[in-house]
Parts: sequence; C-alpha cells; structure tokens
Amino acid sequence: MQLRYRYRLNPTPGQQAALARAFGCARVVYNDALAARMHAYRTGGSHLSDGELSKRLTQAKKTPERAWLAQVSSVVLQQALADLNTGYRNFFASVTGKRQGGKLGPPRFRSRKDNRQSIRFTRNARFVVTSGAKLRLPKVGDVAVRWSRDLPSDPSSVTVIKDAAGRYFASFVVEVNPQPLPPVDSEVGIDLGLTTFAVLSNGKTITSPRFLRHAERALRKAQKFLSRKDKGSANRAKARLRVARAHAKVGDARRDWLHKQSTMIIRDNQTVYVEDLCVKGLARTKLAKSVHDAGWGMFTRMLEEKAARYGRTFGKVDRWFPSTRMCCECGAVGQKKSLHVREWTCGCGAVHDRDRNAAINILAAGQAERLNACGAGVSLGFDRAAGVETGTRRERRRALVGISGL
Repeated sequence: MQLRYRYRLNPTPGQQAALARAFGCARVVYNDALAARMHAYRTGGSHLSDGELSKRLTQAKKTPERAWLAQVSSVVLQQALADLNTGYRNFFASVTGKRQGGKLGPPRFRSRKDNRQSIRFTRNARFVVTSGAKLRLPKVGDVAVRWSRDLPSDPSSVTVIKDAAGRYFASFVVEVNPQPLPPVDSEVGIDLGLTTFAVLSNGKTITSPRFLRHAERALRKAQKFLSRKDKGSANRAKARLRVARAHAKVGDARRDWLHKQSTMIIRDNQTVYVEDLCVKGLARTKLAKSVHDAGWGMFTRMLEEKAARYGRTFGKVDRWFPSTRMCCECGAVGQKKSLHVREWTCGCGAVHDRDRNAAINILAAGQAERLNACGAGVSLGFDRAAGVETGTRRERRRALVGISGL
C-alpha cells in the first residue's frame, strides 16, 4: 500500500526564488493547456490528447514568449499536464456516474494568488536524499529537511508544497507493507457529536477539544489587524501571514489530536463502526462552524486508512439508521428528539443516555450488516414490528432498511 510522509523544508532565499519560479512555470503550463482544451471544445475540434499537449509544450519552449519555461525541470511541467488530465478524467467520471461522491466540476484556471502552491517531482527527475540528509531537487539545489522520522522505503515521487502561512513541505509517496497488529476481541461503535466529540459503545467518552473556538479571540485580533492595513501594502502582506499562521496552528493541532485518537481506537479494537454522516449537509446549517471544528470527516478517514494498514475492520452504518431514536434494549423506534434531550426513557422502562444508546445501536447495526453481507442472515435481534410502529411511512421504511442491514 502507498502512504505519504510529509516533512518540513527550510529552503534558503535563493532556493525559495527557484521554487517560486517552478510554481509559476507549472501554473502557466497548466493554464495554457486548459485554455487549449477549452478552445478545442468550443470550436468543435478534435480532442487534445496528452501527447499533443506535450508536443505543444516542447514547441512553446522554443518561442521567445515561453523560453523561460526551460529554467525549471521538465518533469514539473509534465506533471502539471498530468494533473490537468486527472482533473478532466475525474470530471467526466463524475458526470457519467462512474465516480462516487459529490459531483465535480471541470478544471479551473490556477491563480498566482492561490493560498497553496505545489509542484511534483517523479523518479524521472532524479531527486535524491543526499548523504547529508538534504533533499536534492533539480534546478533548485540541496534543500534542508526536518527529518522527524525515517522513510520506510525509497519514495516514488515527492511533492513540494507552499501553504498559505509561507511554510514549505516535502510530501513523499512510499510503498509500505501492511503491519497487522495483534488481534483483540473487542468491537466498538462510535457516535460522533459536538458537545462530546465521540461516545463509544463500551462507555468511553472523548471530550471535544474545540480548537477553533478556543483560538477565536486570537484569530479575531489578527483579522482585525489585517482589515486596518492598506491593500497592496507590505504591512498588509505581513498581517495576512499572521492570520494564515494562526489558522495553520489550529489546523495542525486538530490534525495531531485526531491522529492520536484514531490510533488509540484502532489499536484497542478489532472492529470499528461509525455512522455515515453527511458532513457537507450539516456544514450548511447553523452548526456549520462547530461541525467544521470537530473534523468528523478527517477522523473517519483516518480510522478507515489505519484499519486497512493495521489489519483491523472498519465499517459505516447507513446515515438513515435511527440510532438515536431506537431503544437498544427492546428495539422500539420513538419520535425524533431535539438536541437538548440528552436522556430519554423508553416505553419498556429503560433509561438511555442519548449518545451511549446511539453508539450501542451503531455497533449492533454494523455487526448485523457485516454478517448479512457474508450470507449469515443475521438481524439485530429486535422485534421489527415493535421497532417501526411510530413515525411517518418514510421514517418506518428507513428504519426497516437500517434494521435489516440490506
């Protein structure tokens, strides 16, 4: 399996200028190729293949208007064309329904004012890690790297990234073998929330750190400082970096915390189930800031990736499954409950904590769905008739689908 290892770079001023030149050349090649494909489409011409675009790039280097493209590695320019081809391929796959997930639009022009700039070197570029632990990039030089850990194998490519805060990173793609952890007997269901980040079916709770909320005061001061600077001035550029660094600090803290929590859960449990939340839809509500601050999508993605790497099982439960309204004791599905209702009593007399009950139901639904997929025909063990008496016809149909695991 392929993994990415990212390290911080410390380029010299001269190397920063060389990287900026490479960023600009890759952007121009990308935009020229995009403009050519758009013109061919509008004029009804034939499709421009990658080979044709590569030939046009070679010819452009010989013209006075684009002669400066030869100042950077040719691999960087070819990879810019490859990125455009990937963008169109994903767009067409999304339009035809072959690509899962949200709909993607066609590629757009890149701007030199984008917050993130990047270039990619493959093995053809002959980048190497020198004996002095520096990264040698063609037509850039030996760049100092902060090696936080060793690379497990020789990288197949490296992407040099400059983020909005002005920091430089090297992202290596390496091939690693899965490292299965010793098997354990425990399985867990996870209910994600805002007040409490996660409640596990085994009773453990993870408090939400709310990184963005705690940094709002510093962010507000930095943004106010930026708004008082004249546009185009050097002081405004410095103030913009101050805002970007404050946001980068919040993002780094959140990412580090999510990595630690996901690693702990994967290490302690053989199977992990979560609810397939529609984060994009929740981000359009009045809870948008809290939803983005929680980082649910990043957390579930980390769980899935680490489960594949360490030999664990990861599964998602249908988002329409009534995990909150269903009693984990008798299986009865009640009415919808407001967010302020943290405890409720079922008709059978069981008193439930809202999040703990949902986590137990997610675990049971995930186990039933996995066994049904294997042909075992296992249900949740609840009385289906009692579980779907209440609610509208649409809610009862969704409950039946969620309970059966089909």
